[in-house]
Amino acid sequence: MGRLPFLILLAATSVRAADLPRVPTGPTLLEDPVLRGLVKEAVEKRPELAQARAQIVAEQERVPQSRALPDPTLSLGIQNDGFSSIQIGKMETSWISIMASQTFPWAGKRGLRSELAGLGTREAEADLRRVLLSVAAEVERAYVDLLLVRDQLGLLARLESLWKQSEALARIRYEAGEAAQSDLMRAQLQRNRLRQQRSALEGEEHRRIAVLNRLRGHLLTEPIATTRSLADLPDPALPDPEQAMKTAEAESPELKKALLAGEQAGWRVELANKERWPDVTVSAGVMPRWGGFETMWLAGVAFNLPIWGSQKQSRAVAENRARGEAARNGAEAIRQLLRQRIHERLAALGALVEANHLYRSGLLVQSDATVSSTLAQYQVGRVTFASVLEALAGYLGDVNGFFDSVAAAQRIAIAERELSLDAPGGPAAGGMGGSAMPGAGATPVSSSSSRSPGQAQSTDSTGASMSRM
Repeated sequence: MGRLPFLILLAATSVRAADLPRVPTGPTLLEDPVLRGLVKEAVEKRPELAQARAQIVAEQERVPQSRALPDPTLSLGIQNDGFSSIQIGKMETSWISIMASQTFPWAGKRGLRSELAGLGTREAEADLRRVLLSVAAEVERAYVDLLLVRDQLGLLARLESLWKQSEALARIRYEAGEAAQSDLMRAQLQRNRLRQQRSALEGEEHRRIAVLNRLRGHLLTEPIATTRSLADLPDPALPDPEQAMKTAEAESPELKKALLAGEQAGWRVELANKERWPDVTVSAGVMPRWGGFETMWLAGVAFNLPIWGSQKQSRAVAENRARGEAARNGAEAIRQLLRQRIHERLAALGALVEANHLYRSGLLVQSDATVSSTLAQYQVGRVTFASVLEALAGYLGDVNGFFDSVAAAQRIAIAERELSLDAPGGPAAGGMGGSAMPGAGATPVSSSSSRSPGQAQSTDSTGASMSRM
């Protein structure tokens, strides 16, 4: 039994020697040099961004087209007396004709069409802004998830060391006749479960690396080195709600497009009113005649008669007024939803920041103190060895919950920067998310998965994290 106290202290030291999460003083997530490099590469190489920029160029090319006059018309013809032979130069009423005509839209129509085409460019710019926000947010989410799964792997390594040492302790006590064989079998069973869990976490790590490599245009299997833990990330700052809402309303791509749709409907109403007035076509031509006959000429003006205006132009005015009303209601709906999402995110972020503070300042310290106290009581025979293992596993479960809570706070901040219209919360990304860590003694918190660019979405594990608080 001389080795028993030594092995117990060794087990405690192996866990408690790990760095406890501390109040971070390093750079924020956005200032992380690794993340900044990943985002820079993604912005340079994502085909979605190239697609959006090409769409802007295409819309810009429409503006001069809409302002241009209709193409002129050139007409060539012949007038001949009889069918037996060409009589040009022989008969006075036989000639060839060369005529040209040009249509001039009614004053103001070209300008209105140009304004409408310019709105298409602004819509394409809003689409580009959405893609930029989504690509950056997707990279940030994938990076947070990669840090999370690597922190969980580190936590699993600590747990593997603990169960290895607990197996040695159980073996010594079993051989000495002071413990049941079930203690040894339990330790062996948990070690095998940990191997299974490690395999799942390593698979999730490879998946996260593949996501980041796809986003930055690298080989999917290329390693990505990280030097930070989630515990090193300062909690996101809580913005002023009113200022956050003003900023979101000014910069939201979805709201901008909805407002542009209303503006576009207004211009279309004006254009439809202009369509009541006819376009003017001016034509001129010459009719040369040979054989001493004098050349003839022709000039004329033509215009369309909008006699079906009650069925066409008036209906177009009513149509676009209705579309304008629909667009204004759509913009108001987006504005209200945007405000709701900001309120939800700020409320969830405030709760998570408070929870992280409790983790750092109280819960983890108390959990560590519980481990120390339980070990001390075990040494004097006041508690069973199962109590020691439970205390150590509870401590590791608390650290895992802390990592998930930090990740959830970062995801909410990412969604806020993305100006997402999606509700907080989302599916688990795997790793620790499906079942409890073997021996952790605590319910795990699921992590969220990344989203594809172009979608106005953001996921986080607020609900799961809050269930622990």
